[in-house]
Amino acid sequence: MIDRFQHGTPMQLWQALVQEAGQRAGHPLDETRESYLVFVLLRFQRDAQLLAHTHGVDWLDALELVGTARGDALRDVGDRCLLVAGLFPDVAERRRVSVGYYIDIGRAAYQGVADVGRRATAALYEQLAASYRELVRTLAAMRRLDPPMLLR
Repeated sequence: MIDRFQHGTPMQLWQALVQEAGQRAGHPLDETRESYLVFVLLRFQRDAQLLAHTHGVDWLDALELVGTARGDALRDVGDRCLLVAGLFPDVAERRRVSVGYYIDIGRAAYQGVADVGRRATAALYEQLAASYRELVRTLAAMRRLDPPMLLR
């Protein structure tokens, strides 16, 4: 396990962290959800504005869009809410809302993607919406991993 965190591409390192967190949380993710979570982490790893968003407003703005733009915007809202709820729950506390607020918005956003997406996309986002809390638990378990383990 130590080697899993020492070497590799960013994708391999995120994947190892997600797998370890899933094991520690007692609910390893299936390959589809694990891959999705890894790609979300990769996509937002350098987003300096992640915590600056007003997610409720972003969600409402996304609902005003149509077609692909709507799906893309809702996906982004769902992804950002997932990261905030799982990795940065203190942001919710500072904003005087619950982590559940981010979970509710994120799940609704993913369900919105499912509603406007093609069949394969719809199935994926329905699965993600249904298991949103499990994804949040996996990210929360990543926060609790022993920091020296992450730096080896």
